[in-house]
Amino acid sequence: QVQLVESGGGLVEAGGSLRLSCAASGSISSISSIKTMGWYRQAPGKERELVARIISGGATNYADSVKGRFTISSNNAKNTVYLQMNSLKPEDTAVYYCNALRGVSVYWGKGTLVTVSS
Repeated sequence: QVQLVESGGGLVEAGGSLRLSCAASGSISSISSIKTMGWYRQAPGKERELVARIISGGATNYADSVKGRFTISSNNAKNTVYLQMNSLKPEDTAVYYCNALRGVSVYWGKGTLVTVSS
């Protein structure tokens, strides 16, 4: 089993920045077998969507809407994934969820709210 805990959400003005963190915990074998970690978001009344993900080995993918503004990174020693969000827009307002894939198992954090005021 893998547990994911997000932090770093909050209220920020448009144009501002936030950094989200996602700490993964569990057995050594579980953590070491995670293949992909990522961030999803869900705005009110909308479906959950992929924001960014990082694959073991370092390859990254981003949603078109955040390319050039958001950066996903990881610190393997701390079992933590980060999402640096710059030039935030009101449409970035959502609950941001951390996600991990391990084999056929999918894990989710409880989410952290990001609110961008105009």
